[in-house]
Formats: sequence, structure tokens, C-alpha cells
Amino acid sequence: MRIGILTGGGDVPGLNPCIKQVVYRAAEDGHEVVGIRRGWRGLLAYNPDDAATHEQCVMPLNRTIVRTIDRTGGTFLHTSRTKPSRTKWKEAPDFLRPSGKLDEDEEHDFTDHVLKALNHMQLDVLIPIGGEDTLGYGARIYSEGFPVVSIPKTMDNDVPGTEYCIGFSTAITRAVLFINQMRSAVGSHERIGVLELFGRHSGATSLVAGLLSGADRVIISEVPFDIKKLAAFLVQDREENPSNYAVMTISEGAQQIGSDIIEEGEADAFGHRKLGGVGKITSDRIKAMTGVGTMFQQVGYLMRSGPPDAVDIMAASNFANVAMDLIKQKKLGRMVALQEGKYTHIAADAPAKGARRVDVEAFYDKENYRSKVKEAMGKPLFLY
Repeated sequence: MRIGILTGGGDVPGLNPCIKQVVYRAAEDGHEVVGIRRGWRGLLAYNPDDAATHEQCVMPLNRTIVRTIDRTGGTFLHTSRTKPSRTKWKEAPDFLRPSGKLDEDEEHDFTDHVLKALNHMQLDVLIPIGGEDTLGYGARIYSEGFPVVSIPKTMDNDVPGTEYCIGFSTAITRAVLFINQMRSAVGSHERIGVLELFGRHSGATSLVAGLLSGADRVIISEVPFDIKKLAAFLVQDREENPSNYAVMTISEGAQQIGSDIIEEGEADAFGHRKLGGVGKITSDRIKAMTGVGTMFQQVGYLMRSGPPDAVDIMAASNFANVAMDLIKQKKLGRMVALQEGKYTHIAADAPAKGARRVDVEAFYDKENYRSKVKEAMGKPLFLY
């Protein structure tokens, strides 16, 4: 068989180990693997009639090429936030643009071209690795008749149907490290530290990182917060700390009661605008309301940078193994998943059901803005 593999959306640690294991398993089973560069954009830019685009968009993968990639973070195939079914004319390659005047901001569905490109590459199956958006389009490709086996990744751990997504463990590990390192400066100056973490619809990163680092207060995307109440809590936390400081975490998708999510810039193909700013606004307001100095730190891309930890290498490698098992068994149109601590698979269209969110009742004290494990018995490793 000839297997294609691509990575889409945000990069996370663990993508390269996953790619490597797919290639190694394919070699053992006598299959060929080709990497599609820049996610779905690589298929959009692939012109069957222009060989020059083939080298730019596709690369053959073998054991020698991928031998050391698992030691680094990100994705060596590169990535993009492209959705071929909703691509504006101004973002389409020249060979797909018709002659005549166009509304550059009008969206067009290029799925027919993507299918044509996949068939021209002579692929038998495609393995997309991504979050709900990337895998949602993968399900669209499958519905059009092209064989797909999907692998979930996202540092937010919010793809429906799986307890774990590649990248989450490393992101949490990084966040806990940064939160605890931040204590040095915050404590030295006797201030209130505010750390903003990635997390659009799901507050899992803030919830779990706040829990594991012992943050005084934790704000998540799922629960709008009262800034006056939060400020009062933090002043009290600071007073009760012998070192006279307090630390809180906040999801980038969090919002104050009565306010909107802080977004900026133009929406991408999946309808998402860039998040970020709620932490700075919250920090400034706490200082203004309390008179206590604050320190703000947006952790941002550092959470998803650098090599994967052991959990992400393990999960990524075995997600690859399950994907190859499914291909071998001809069980297509599936997404690899982890359920009840065991590797399994579900329907490929599961991501289309929307992002998975924190179980607030089970793991969050919404009155006191704190992570709280009310019952651990029977819960998955990463709680939710």
C-alpha cells in the first residue's frame, strides 16, 4: 500500500514520534509512506499537471529520513490552518483561480481538487494527525469516498471521543515548570502572578496545570469569572502566604462575567480568531482594584515547544501503531482513541461533534475558582 500522512493545525510535541512510528511500521509491513507537507495546504497547492509542485508538497518517507525526528518537538512535515472546503480565493494557488475578476474574500470549496490530488499521488489511505478542525475535514474526505484513519493531537486535549490527545502531557509539564519558576520573581517582589495559558474552548490546561502546580486560583474557559471576587481571593491568598505572594492561572479563552472572549485579527479557515489578552487585562484590573503589584506572563507557544515528554512519546507511538493496525485490518473511516486507559478506535467523524470540555462539576470549584478533584476513583489518568 501507499500511505499518505499529514499534520494540521497547531504544532505539539509528539507529532514527530508519531510520524516516525507510522513509517517504521509501514516498512515492516511492506508499505510505502509519503509525507504531505503543510497539512491540508499541501494538497491544495499540489498541481497534478505541474511536477514542480509535487516536490514542494510531498516527500517520500523512509526509516533513514525519520530516524532522529522523534527527538525534537513540532512537526518536520510543517503544518497550516487550512480548510480546503472554506478557502478564500485570495488564499488559493494561482492554478486554481479562474480567469476574470473575483471577490478575493469569497470562500470556495476545493474538496474536488483535494480528492484529485490524493488520487494523482496514488495513495491508498491517508492518515491526518490533528485536532477537531483538521480531523473534521478528514472525516469530510472519508465521506467523499477516500480511505482515512485519523490520529488526534491537541495540547488542549479537547477532541471528543478520546481521553488523550498527543501534546497534552508535555504542555502541562511545561506549564507547571513555568508556573513554579515564576514563583521566584513573584515571591521576591511580593506580588500577584497571573499566568495565561493556551486553551480556547477547553480550560483543561489551566485546570490541570493549576492543580499540579498548586496555584492559588484557577480560571478556565468554561466558567465566566467575577473580577472583583477573584481579586479579593488573591489578596487574601497573598496575605495568608508567609512569602506574601499569590499565583493564578487563566485560560486564554476565559471571559469575565458580562464580557466577550478577547480575540483579535482575521478569522482563519476554521472561523477562529487569535486569542490572547484576557490575562493582561485581568492582571491590570487586579492591580488597579487592590493596589497590589502584579506580574503577568503569557506562557503561549512555550507550552507547545521543545521535545515531547515520555508520555507523549508513548502515546504518539502507540496511536501510530493502532492506526497501522486499522489499516492492516482494513478498518477505515476510524479515529484512534484512548478510552478507559486503553487504546481503541471510534468513528472518524467524532471530532465534528465539537470540542470536549472540562467536567466542571467533577473537577472545578466554580465558587472559589480552584481546581478540585472531588472523586478520583474510576477517572482517567488526566482526570477528564
